[in-house]
Amino acid sequence: MAAGIYYSLRPPGRTLAPNKAQKWPQPPPLPPGPQIPGIGPKTMAKFLSQDQINEFKECFSLYDKKQKGKIKASDLLAVMRCLGASPTPGEVQRHLHLHRIDRNAELDFSTFLNIMYRQMKQEEPEEEILRALAMIDRQKRGVIAVPELRAKLTRLGEKLSEEEVDDLLKEAKVGPNGTIKYEEFVRHICLPSVDY
Repeated sequence: MAAGIYYSLRPPGRTLAPNKAQKWPQPPPLPPGPQIPGIGPKTMAKFLSQDQINEFKECFSLYDKKQKGKIKASDLLAVMRCLGASPTPGEVQRHLHLHRIDRNAELDFSTFLNIMYRQMKQEEPEEEILRALAMIDRQKRGVIAVPELRAKLTRLGEKLSEEEVDDLLKEAKVGPNGTIKYEEFVRHICLPSVDY
């Protein structure tokens, strides 16, 4: 049965491996735009809030110089960074490649939303912070000593001031032995701020 399926998928009149004179037909190019099934502008609304979409649209339109509903692919890095994302040039290139968009081409708002969503999921701070703290928790108990946390926050990465660390630790539930359950702590500090 499998052999029948295999042979039925072969182009008619072709051998299994073409010789130098024969070439396999090239598949037609994919149309530009989102290549993820089911994720169009209406579906994207399920993943992004209306406020986020409006903010993205406002920034997108600032780079839409010709007012055609498209931006240059070369502007994608700047637009994403204006909106608070932190993609590297390589990540932007991968997003463009995924959507089959040349660096000199343009992309529409629907594609831009898709790219922003993917980048935001990739940059989820909660997961990133949890991974970093889990590496410090050598005994895998789910807790970290306050002095050790303070040292890491003030000396590594994007260094925080002592005052900023004090503000964060005010929100933490410090146990009697001077430790913090870091999963609970990270969940708390990553909650969106209330916007009145």
